[in-house]
Parts: sequence; C-alpha cells; structure tokens
Amino acid sequence: MVRTTFIELNSRGFTDIVDITESVRRAVIESELTEGLAAVFVPGSTASVTTIEYEEGVIEDLRQAIERLVPSDIPYRHDARWQDGNGFSHVRAALLKPGITVPFRDRTLLLGTWQQIVFIDFDNRPRKRRIIVQLVGE
Repeated sequence: MVRTTFIELNSRGFTDIVDITESVRRAVIESELTEGLAAVFVPGSTASVTTIEYEEGVIEDLRQAIERLVPSDIPYRHDARWQDGNGFSHVRAALLKPGITVPFRDRTLLLGTWQQIVFIDFDNRPRKRRIIVQLVGE
C-alpha cells in the first residue's frame, strides 16, 4: 500500500537547516501503515533532505563544512548564464541529494538515537517549500 502526504514550510535559504523528523513521524502514524519505508523527497534543485544529529554545534559544523566544500563566494557558470546568483546552491543540493528513505516498524521511524531527518535549503533567498513524504508498506 502507498500513502503520500506533504510537509509545507517556509525556509530562509543560505543553508537553512530545519528538523522535519516530527512531521515525518506524524505522517507515518497517520498513514495507518505499521511497517514499511518512508521516502522523503524535496522537489527542486536547490534543497536537500538528509539525516544528522540536530544539535546546534553539529548544525553549525555542517554549514561550515558545506561552505568549505562548495563556497558561495566564487564564480559559477550557472550564475553567468542565468544571473540569479544561486549556482552554489545547485551544486550543494546535487552533492547531498534531494531525498532519503527511512524504514519504519510498528509505526515508529527506525532512526538512530541521535539521528533526525532534516531539510536543508541552499538557495540564496527565502522560499516556500513542499516536501513529499511517500510511505510504502502494510
């Protein structure tokens, strides 16, 4: 059986990291499925979904690591073509990917003790985002 729902949020851009674990957990519970997989996917090319310990120090470490890997202040060919200044956000999102799949059992996400599901907006401006949560199970 497949159930699809959405998480809507407003993000600030510039590596805004939002904990969406509770929203995904609620989707699992409301689905009435007891066991399966939760696929969490963000459409678009400037955002990602991943897991991390959602703790202030780790979050800042992740932001700084991403900035070192894909700096926001260097030229990108995308910017030269489109003049929108968000070439770095497309590269960042491509490296981290747009989604993840998390198993669940007894209507409980099977995450590690310190593991949360996070949405990351890399764009260079605030955006309204719609995240897809698709549950497959029984």
